[in-house]
Amino acid sequence: MIKAQPKPFAEVKAMIAPYRRILVLGCGTCVTISFAGGEKEVGLLASALRMASSMEGAQRTIAEATIQRQCEWEFVDSVSDAVRRADAVVSLACGIGVQALAERYPDKVILPGVNTDFLGLAVEHGVLVERCGACGDCILDETGGVCPVVRCAKSLLNGPCGGSQNGKCEVNKETDCAWQLIYDRLARLGQLDRLNSVMAPKDWSKDRYGGPRRIVREDLKL
Repeated sequence: MIKAQPKPFAEVKAMIAPYRRILVLGCGTCVTISFAGGEKEVGLLASALRMASSMEGAQRTIAEATIQRQCEWEFVDSVSDAVRRADAVVSLACGIGVQALAERYPDKVILPGVNTDFLGLAVEHGVLVERCGACGDCILDETGGVCPVVRCAKSLLNGPCGGSQNGKCEVNKETDCAWQLIYDRLARLGQLDRLNSVMAPKDWSKDRYGGPRRIVREDLKL
């Protein structure tokens, strides 16, 4: 099971600040079960964003939609028109859904609306690939929708290591360098300036193996 928690509202509001047409997109499976990103949560967040925008005098439109699963192409494709009309999409799916949207819509800004606790993306029938480390503090808005925690062999947060060659990881010449993927995505989005910011060390007490989330995991076993 994939579990997530809504990001603080102030964080979501700050992420959408540069954009005027926002789509809040929910996922009707895993995050719905954990009360983080289903149709109800989409409506609540969209309403709160509209109210905040109105109070700030910002000319912003907030659309909302929920699909059955953001980790499967057939459902992701069903909202293609709504995605293309938006300047940015706030995905209330887990980190896998955020990355699936980023892969399917490479020219669109995809922002995470939840922090994923626990996770794979079905890249083909019967093949699951881990795309989210459930770190509990999602940074996909800074890395173009590509997670360096799991897609980089060393989980580097500030660029590639010296072993990266021709866009491939030194661990396996068939494996893409995560930071090459991040660079290419940010370049395509015109957001390479994000690479000028130095990320602080991860607070691993928030991830699936540390902090209060251990209590949540034990409760789920019951």
